[in-house]
Amino acid sequence: MSANAEAVRQLGIPGLHFRDEPRRESRSFISHLIPRHGVKRVMLLSGDREEEVRHLAGRVGITEVHFSKTPEEKVAIVTAARERDTTLFVGDGINDAPAMLVATAGVALGSSNDITAQAADAVVLDSSLEKVDELLHISRRMRRIALESAVGGMVLSMVGMVLAAGGWMSPIMGAVGQEAIDVAAVLNALRISFYRRRLADF
Repeated sequence: MSANAEAVRQLGIPGLHFRDEPRRESRSFISHLIPRHGVKRVMLLSGDREEEVRHLAGRVGITEVHFSKTPEEKVAIVTAARERDTTLFVGDGINDAPAMLVATAGVALGSSNDITAQAADAVVLDSSLEKVDELLHISRRMRRIALESAVGGMVLSMVGMVLAAGGWMSPIMGAVGQEAIDVAAVLNALRISFYRRRLADF
């Protein structure tokens, strides 16, 4: 984009200026992160010029911007943010790969680049922020179900041990009960596959 703009300037054509345009859902996605996902801080990291970065940030509602940053500088910024809190880095270019590696979680958006895909913890093949939002909801649901299965299984196992120690449960009953607990935990984990409601909520 900047090369095109420079070419137009050199040709002396007045009134023309090339700008990157954000995805149509960007502003609504950004605005819903704080109330719906508890995001405390949103920033835009870019290697582009200040004018372009501030233009895009203003269009999507981001107030904290970092422009003209090299991959190494992006890593430093993300590392500093990670030391204060959990961080999620969403990027779509090869220059974003190092920052993805140091973030708590990295998401490659619509990336066909192997380096970026390998650096990310998750790859959203559809270049859509709606899919990123779905990923956030799926992750939260998976974590909740995993905790339910783990904590529920431990509680039931402890109850079984107490009953066995008190002589109210035979070894055979205990073995059968433990298998039943394991099956229940697996069945509960399978709930993630049967979620049919639309996940994105912006």
